[in-house]
Amino acid sequence: MSAPDRNTNVTERASTSAEKSDEIVDKRGKTNSVVWKWFGYLRSDKLQVSTCCKMCRRVVPTSSGNTSNLFHHLKQFHPIEHSESQKMRHHTTPPSSSPTPVVSKEKPMQQTQMAAFMPYDKQSKRHKDITKAVTNFLAKDMMPFSTVENVGFRKMISIIDPRYELPGRKYFSRAAIPALYGEVRERVEEQLKSVSYFATTADLWSSRTSEPYLSLTVHFIDQDWKLVSLCLQTVYFPDDHTGEAIAAGLADALASWGLREDRQVCITTDSGTNIIKAAELNGWTRLQCFGHRLNSAIEKVNQDKRVDRAIGVCKKVVAAFSYSWKKKRDLAAAQEEYHLPKHKLISETPTRWGSRQQMVKRVLEQKRAITEVLSKDKKTRPLVPNWQDVDVLESIDAALSPLLEFTDALSGESYVSVSFLKPVMHLFNTSILKEAEDDTELTRTIKTTVMGYLNQKYDDPAMDNLLDMACLVDPRFKLQYTQEEKREYIKERAVLEMLKGERSVVVREEESREEAMRDTFVPPPKKKRSLASFFSNRPTTTTNTENLSAQQAVERELGNYLLSPHADNDSNPLDWWKVYQNNFPRVSQLAQHYLCIQATSSPSERVFSTGGNIVTCKRASLKPDNVDQLVFLARNL
Repeated sequence: MSAPDRNTNVTERASTSAEKSDEIVDKRGKTNSVVWKWFGYLRSDKLQVSTCCKMCRRVVPTSSGNTSNLFHHLKQFHPIEHSESQKMRHHTTPPSSSPTPVVSKEKPMQQTQMAAFMPYDKQSKRHKDITKAVTNFLAKDMMPFSTVENVGFRKMISIIDPRYELPGRKYFSRAAIPALYGEVRERVEEQLKSVSYFATTADLWSSRTSEPYLSLTVHFIDQDWKLVSLCLQTVYFPDDHTGEAIAAGLADALASWGLREDRQVCITTDSGTNIIKAAELNGWTRLQCFGHRLNSAIEKVNQDKRVDRAIGVCKKVVAAFSYSWKKKRDLAAAQEEYHLPKHKLISETPTRWGSRQQMVKRVLEQKRAITEVLSKDKKTRPLVPNWQDVDVLESIDAALSPLLEFTDALSGESYVSVSFLKPVMHLFNTSILKEAEDDTELTRTIKTTVMGYLNQKYDDPAMDNLLDMACLVDPRFKLQYTQEEKREYIKERAVLEMLKGERSVVVREEESREEAMRDTFVPPPKKKRSLASFFSNRPTTTTNTENLSAQQAVERELGNYLLSPHADNDSNPLDWWKVYQNNFPRVSQLAQHYLCIQATSSPSERVFSTGGNIVTCKRASLKPDNVDQLVFLARNL
């Protein structure tokens, strides 16, 4: 057995022998109080006491409490401490005649020294806090469970707190992570109880091991006017991906979280025919992901043979530098020679919107350096883009480069994005994708193709009404981007929805009040009705008057809201509503209804990116339930 293992085993028996060693340790008076500064008690056997040096961890025997061996150890291995002990020894006052007071003074110090070597009790607060911190680290940073058994990690923990004993990987995978998942799930369920309206995004994905998963995220505005995004599940979905199966899976997912389908405002998805059919079967309002629509519009451009050839040349150029460290080195030298930015070339990623445009932009930026490097090698000289390819790439960049910023801006999930769709479409038509005089023929063709496709897809009346309502409740836009002939219709629709929402709130309050009083309320005794009582409840015009008054109040509130000054374009509309919700209480409820909708399905895409970081080559055997728990924790912690 090695010395560290022997010391650990001896330390574990220290607590049981402490009392016995206390009785025999003090035989020489003043010397004990000096030498024990550098030693701790480990065990006692009759009159034999063994100690451990705190500095070098060596075990030193002390026969019958004799401290000569201790002083000899200090002299041999720790001369500085030995010199200090001698000075202290000469200045120490001799003990009294009775040995009892000396033992009583030494006992607290002995227990303190012994406690410094004892591991934490697993039920102690300190042990639980460190274990929970390690569990959060594994879940939030998507680390493998084997991390806790890595030598470097265990050494780090032992240095941070030597008394903490780190559990093994099975404890974290079978106990700690499921317990943390239960805690976070309870917190999420508690948040969802107070949600009046919510929106969702959903998508299908296959892991590295070709296992299919269905993701669902929920988005709502809480009482503090914060847009909350939560990942509800990444569930294993082995059934055929038909519209009927997906519809049933999404409905079951909402039910498992206690979310009512009639409270769902909208679901944002990609353009897959199966998920479109699933939304239709469930009767859900669906918004097409803006990123996917824009990407589909750009794909239309690639049908042009000139564009297809230029993009192909671009890909080959990037590939030539990606697989050669020598060409990367030469590219860096050429960049320095021509005073170009020291940027790396970008490869196209089909699953990333705009990556193709970024590739084209970077190739044009590094055109001189690329030509310099490729021309020096006979094998790569044919890859140098000719002037026709460069003209095509410049036309593509001029037409599509401005669209990148809008795609990125509309992909966020922590701020309102749906109300930007109408302003962005207006900006595309009137400015960004409008033909200019200095545009080339190809640039004009690209702009016309992209804009025609987007206008066609957003020409659906139901979709247009949804976006108009989202703009209406955004204090930055209101009716600014709504067609003149539709403004009265949108205002009437808003009034009807506010009246409907007001009635539903009253109904929910009555239901909750009746449920609370059901167990305690005792109905009064039933009395015989008189003839006059049949006439007291007959229908009158009072109800119509009350309804008319409620409608007038809603119309007046909406009118006052529309007449109020617009919020600044750079401001957060939710911050505006937090300040003015008391001025427009009904309209604020309508704002919570619509502003939680996501303009893109990026939240679901991010869930799958998280899943890809969890199900790696080294963790390919994770069970689907574990994948669901780990993705849930990584997104919601």
